[in-house]
Amino acid sequence: MLKKINSIVLKLSLVLVLTGIVTASYSQSKENGQLRMTPQEIVAVKAVWPSAPGSSNLSAVQVIVIHGDPSKAGLYTILLKVAPNTKIPAHLHPDERMGCVVSGTWYFGYGDVFSQSDLKKLPVGSVYSEVKDQNHFAMTKNEPVVVQITGYGPSGVTYVNPEDDPQKGQ
Repeated sequence: MLKKINSIVLKLSLVLVLTGIVTASYSQSKENGQLRMTPQEIVAVKAVWPSAPGSSNLSAVQVIVIHGDPSKAGLYTILLKVAPNTKIPAHLHPDERMGCVVSGTWYFGYGDVFSQSDLKKLPVGSVYSEVKDQNHFAMTKNEPVVVQITGYGPSGVTYVNPEDDPQKGQ
């Protein structure tokens, strides 16, 4: 029964990814604003933006904008492709966001300081919220992870400890 529920959740989650309009050009046909991608195609897409508003700004996290523009007011959907063994320190976003794990296993927690004991293991098909202005953190272990995030922009990122921000000093 649990396998069937997980399969349904995964399929519903992927529908959200597949309904958007691609704002960058890859080899997908964007005729009439339509987009269709299999999970394998999603994982194979190369990052279009090295970082984007609402991303962690870490070099180990690639951002693919699927729909909208996270820097502007309005609905957006992004994919985060996170490299293995990546730790994302505590930070927040100025907008409400919902995430879904598309591939790999994501470890996600809430709080002002990264704490491995506060991480929850989120396998494929899991969903989670990133509450407006609430600090959270995440990590990957020995496999890459793809996470789909949908929010209503404008988005951004603020680290609890400014020293953790990779864009500090840029």
